[in-house]
Amino acid sequence: MKILIIGGTGTISTYVVSKCLEMKMNVTVMNRGSHNDSMPNGVKLIVGNINDEEETKKLLSDKYFDSVIQFVAFTKEHVERDVRLFKGKTDQYIFISSASAYHKPVEDYPFTEKTPLLNPYWDYSRNKIACEEYLNKVNDLNVTIVRPSHTYDNRMIMAIMSRWQFEYAHIKRLIDGLPIIIPGDGTSVWTITHASDFANSFVYLIGNKQAYNEVFHITGAKLYTWEQLTNILAKALGVKANIIHIPTDFIIKHMPEMEGPLLGDKSWSAIFDNSKIKSISKEYTSKIGYEDVVEDVVKYYEENVKLQRISKDFENLYDETIKLYQNKF
Repeated sequence: MKILIIGGTGTISTYVVSKCLEMKMNVTVMNRGSHNDSMPNGVKLIVGNINDEEETKKLLSDKYFDSVIQFVAFTKEHVERDVRLFKGKTDQYIFISSASAYHKPVEDYPFTEKTPLLNPYWDYSRNKIACEEYLNKVNDLNVTIVRPSHTYDNRMIMAIMSRWQFEYAHIKRLIDGLPIIIPGDGTSVWTITHASDFANSFVYLIGNKQAYNEVFHITGAKLYTWEQLTNILAKALGVKANIIHIPTDFIIKHMPEMEGPLLGDKSWSAIFDNSKIKSISKEYTSKIGYEDVVEDVVKYYEENVKLQRISKDFENLYDETIKLYQNKF
């Protein structure tokens, strides 16, 4: 089977590339070439910017794929471009959406693929919903939509309160004994999925006619509270977490940037019914938990000093929010 993966070096797509090779697929990866040093042997590379439509047309002019898998489309304009590029050049277009698109506030558990999509709190999720709505109206192209939830690898810091690309601050706070905010009372449960478990199921959608014009979420079966995840990381660091519970609405009042990540996603419990993907996948797995990889996470950040980035602005807001909350009492 001949497939094209757009991206191929991210948290999820890295494992998907490896699994596709394991399944003896003919794998081509297209990306900008910035992180291809660790690409497995056997992968064909196309270096190009998918956002340059004319360049991409030339790069793909003489190529046809059984399946095109898009990991880096985030807006309606992105998928509109993809339809122009790939209609007539593939049997199947797989769009990676997001389980954060499911209805917020949450009205029912567990989430199924039929749960309505609505997220008034987070632009990221609303854009994914717009992508899905457009793709559902496309003719003459077999579309498969996949909704991952919180999918991680052996490098990801699990922090409910962080700024993107400055997640190391969570480790630093733990090491320094500073308070760690857990929104609410800490009892909501959160599903996390190791990327290798995701890939084991995902590959059975590729080129599978049963998946054409269908939607699947793929998650593990491991549930944690954010307090548990924080304590797992603290234990790996050899420290005790200093946890403080603060209501979500109070956090957002003083840290508005957290509205999307919290009300739009992580402040709710995330519980999924995986019956649909289990009916397709021949090897659905949920083997790996965060406790199995946390030592690797710590080591990765210890060895990569350049990743030990901290946003002073965010940390000041974080500490000020704690101070304001404590002064209420």
